[in-house]
Amino acid sequence: MSNNRKKIKKLAENVRNNPDDSFLKFALALELLKNNQPGKALMLFESVYKNDPDYLGVYYHLGKLYESLKKFDRAEQLFTEGIRVAQRQGAGRTESELNEAQDSLKADRNYETP
Repeated sequence: MSNNRKKIKKLAENVRNNPDDSFLKFALALELLKNNQPGKALMLFESVYKNDPDYLGVYYHLGKLYESLKKFDRAEQLFTEGIRVAQRQGAGRTESELNEAQDSLKADRNYETP
């Protein structure tokens, strides 16, 4: 069994034992993305987003996942919400990263529009 699969198995077990732990769900979602399982990652990210809207890291990764799925409006919405949460929390670096992601998304969308 690969290291990544072992990590996923261990994290999944921890999530089952601690279903309300946003950090564990977030970590498992990231590992699933690395293992090319975006559907499962999406479910976990969405769970964190819905149950723990102050979990700041989820906005960037969930937004980027939606962007990769060509759900651009949803991605932009998540970046915007994340920027507000980052401002409220005084998390300047994360706010900056979300602004960059949003600007990049807008630039790409404008580029693709005929």
